[in-house]
Amino acid sequence: MGRGDGRRDRKGGVRRRSSALAKRPDRYHHGDLRAALLAAAERILERDGLAGLTLRAAARETGVSHAAPKNHFGDLAGMLSDLAAAGFDRLAETMRAAVRDAAAPGAGMKAMGGGYVAFARRYPALFVLMFRGERLDMRRPGLRKSAMDAMQLLVGAVGERRGETVDATLTLEQAAQVAGAWSLVHGFALLLIDGRLQPLAARLPAGTDMDALLAAVLDPPSR
Repeated sequence: MGRGDGRRDRKGGVRRRSSALAKRPDRYHHGDLRAALLAAAERILERDGLAGLTLRAAARETGVSHAAPKNHFGDLAGMLSDLAAAGFDRLAETMRAAVRDAAAPGAGMKAMGGGYVAFARRYPALFVLMFRGERLDMRRPGLRKSAMDAMQLLVGAVGERRGETVDATLTLEQAAQVAGAWSLVHGFALLLIDGRLQPLAARLPAGTDMDALLAAVLDPPSR
């Protein structure tokens, strides 16, 4: 054999190059790389915040080359937008599950609001990202569809509560009720995950928790 054969000498240059190639992080063998990158991005977001989430950080977290995220998402805005789209899909499923679990007839809208806040409490950093329009690319069809699908659940719940068929074009009254319900649960969720409700919670009767406060907000007791 010639000198260039790495098998002749375990300490030869060819042998070292082969070993280095075997350990290169871009040799990914775990299935769906795009999904793995998004999962890594979500872990970074929850652990390090939005400032710590970059394409390179997602690549390192996944154990792939720095070029891999760019190949799948184009740029950071693309990755953040696809992550937000996955968040809206998860939010929609959380709200659907809450409605399915609601025992009382006609409690769908209240249950949906509870599911909305529950999602925000469980995934606070992702929830905030989903509404950071300046960091997202709303031209991406996947993000637009996922966001609209989640909103449509609330639109449908409002129509059901009003006993009306909701068309593509809403009446002013329908739109006002959707906006009011959305503002209520979204504002509560943000105040809760930011810790701004703690002073109020401290003044509640003993044994009253945030779930009880939310239930009272969503279904105020009659005076």
